[in-house]
Amino acid sequence: MKKVSFTEMKKGTKDDYLFLDKHEKDYASKTADRIIRFLSSLTETLEGYQVSRLEHSLQSATRALKAGESEEMIVAALLHDIGDELAPMNHSEYAASILKPYVSEKTHWIIEKHGEFQAYYYAHHLGGNRYKRDKYKGHKYYDDCVNFCEKYDQCSFDPNYKSYSLEKFEPMVRKIFSRKPYSL
Repeated sequence: MKKVSFTEMKKGTKDDYLFLDKHEKDYASKTADRIIRFLSSLTETLEGYQVSRLEHSLQSATRALKAGESEEMIVAALLHDIGDELAPMNHSEYAASILKPYVSEKTHWIIEKHGEFQAYYYAHHLGGNRYKRDKYKGHKYYDDCVNFCEKYDQCSFDPNYKSYSLEKFEPMVRKIFSRKPYSL
């Protein structure tokens, strides 16, 4: 298999970087496959919850779909907690960074901030500030994030809720992650 000529990036040639660019574009085009595969593996949960992380994600996305949200928001609901496995202390930012190149500023902001907004439902029980989200009052997406948390996130831990399967959402995930990135 062909490899680049350099061992330090500063010594790379144009041919090296054209070669790598081709491989990186091919790899990026398979992002949806990796996301779907990762989601499908979330069949366990933190001890104590009544549903798996996958089921929580499916319930959130199903609720968004049934509410008539855009495909972008449905996919964001599906992925909003994808960071729980690798970044439990900043899962919202992790999920938002995955979505950022492919979604609007609004959707990115909602996913990035939803963890702070979710504290409204539990922080006071743990001696924390349930009104932490109030620091964003007046922000143009504040109400959207409150609504996201209320309608799609906090209510999606129900073992009796009939969510759609991951396969139902795969075409939407593929569509969103096949978009030309906003940031390019």
